[in-house]
Amino acid sequence: MTRAKTAVQETATGEVTELRLPALEIQQGPGRRLYTFGIDGKLIPEIATVSRVRRNSNTELHGYQRPENLAHIAAIRRYIDTDDSPMLPNAIVIAFDQRVRFERGDNGDASVGYAMQGHLVIPIAPTLDDVDKPGFIVDGQQRSAAIRDARRESFPICVSGFITDEPSDQRSQFILVNSTKALPKGLIHELLPGTVGTLPTPLMVRQLPATLLERLNFDIGSPLYRRIQTPTNPSGVIKDNSILRMLENSLSDGALYKFRGDNDLPNVGFMTTFVSHFWTAVAEVFSEAWNKKRPRDSRLLHGAGIVAMGFLMDEIARRLPENLPAPEDFAAELKTIKDDCAWTEGAWHFADDNVRKWNDIQNTAKDVKRLTDYLLSRYRARTQQASGRGRARRNRSRSA
Repeated sequence: MTRAKTAVQETATGEVTELRLPALEIQQGPGRRLYTFGIDGKLIPEIATVSRVRRNSNTELHGYQRPENLAHIAAIRRYIDTDDSPMLPNAIVIAFDQRVRFERGDNGDASVGYAMQGHLVIPIAPTLDDVDKPGFIVDGQQRSAAIRDARRESFPICVSGFITDEPSDQRSQFILVNSTKALPKGLIHELLPGTVGTLPTPLMVRQLPATLLERLNFDIGSPLYRRIQTPTNPSGVIKDNSILRMLENSLSDGALYKFRGDNDLPNVGFMTTFVSHFWTAVAEVFSEAWNKKRPRDSRLLHGAGIVAMGFLMDEIARRLPENLPAPEDFAAELKTIKDDCAWTEGAWHFADDNVRKWNDIQNTAKDVKRLTDYLLSRYRARTQQASGRGRARRNRSRSA
């Protein structure tokens, strides 16, 4: 019989029982308490589960963890099963719900101002479904899975835990723990909109564009509805990082900057509508290129095209009098350069007789700038021509 099974039986008083573990409560700032304790790693699957990142039928985001890395788990398991006294010094981090409590001990001499000895009391039952377990693994899912699958009867480990019922708090800690590791950036970006608390500056900067991206991707009325590829929407045709770059550029000194609101509080709804109106016009004017299935078949869906069109969006917005141009307003401006674009066939005729085949444009800084400069120059030239024709017509009318 394994030590894990023995622990459950010894504490059993019914279907759901309480596991009492010696623990240290550490006060870490106002209202923040951490709990450090040791536990047989074989028991972790009985007190904690993994909250997989996913979206429900209403496109609401749940969870935060990526799928298990089977190769990584196998490598850790082989190490644990060696005879060379394996050691895993890094603590597994678990977020517990309010069913878990800390009971302080009677030995006051063993405590200091910021630390208190006692017991962490955790409900446990082998029959609990994953969603009913009191803990969620924030960091260490691969190590926990390796211990679970190892041949050893037991393998004690260190755990750092905290108690919260807020999924946003769990996500915040998950991002902070993993942002310095090889965590997919797309997963971090998708978690940012529902995250609260202090984050590193680079992630704080991306939180607003990530929020806009989420709205654009999952609002059913958006022209980008489910077209952006993210961890929870892998079938999207446009890379999430391309959309983020387009939004960041506009937020920094483009059309979206003026919608930040009073005291720099962003008007997310207004921003989302503004961008939706522009891309609705893009989908109408360049419908053939927009409806392709892959970026390789359309440079409009390519990173270079998305970013360059974002700069064009800002330029058009400067020339339109309305704060929130309608899709037809944007469409009228885009039609002036429709014949200058080679999104799916033909060639781009850049300045200095530089002719490039339509699909030679790559998602590099140099090509993005070249395409941006081309679109802006053609748009400015066409609008100047239109203004000249308008003045000529007005002059002829006055003469008549």
